[in-house]
Amino acid sequence: MAKRGGFPGAGAPGNMNNLMKQAQKMQKQMAEMQENLDKQLFEATAGGGVVKAEVNGKKELTKVTIDPEAVDPDDVEMLEDLVVAAVNEAIRKAEEAVSSQMSQMTGGMNLPGGLF
Repeated sequence: MAKRGGFPGAGAPGNMNNLMKQAQKMQKQMAEMQENLDKQLFEATAGGGVVKAEVNGKKELTKVTIDPEAVDPDDVEMLEDLVVAAVNEAIRKAEEAVSSQMSQMTGGMNLPGGLF
């Protein structure tokens, strides 16, 4: 006689309880990881260090530092480009850290980014 569809052993209450406990544990670990990442700061520079940008794990810009020698009233566009470059690099570093931590947590499973 053939078994009905479904997952092997899914009908056993013990297996379902274990699965729920594992899911809750992973959810707690992911929340802790996200909280730790949110507190981390990621810095990047542009123009040989004359412009520095810092973002947190939430990818929010927290600080921009501009060396006075980078300020040329006749070339504001260059300064704007340096700020954009530094901010984008700092955000990239934050995203890389989040992705790395998430990969470690999920064992390499590619979960959609909004799940944590």
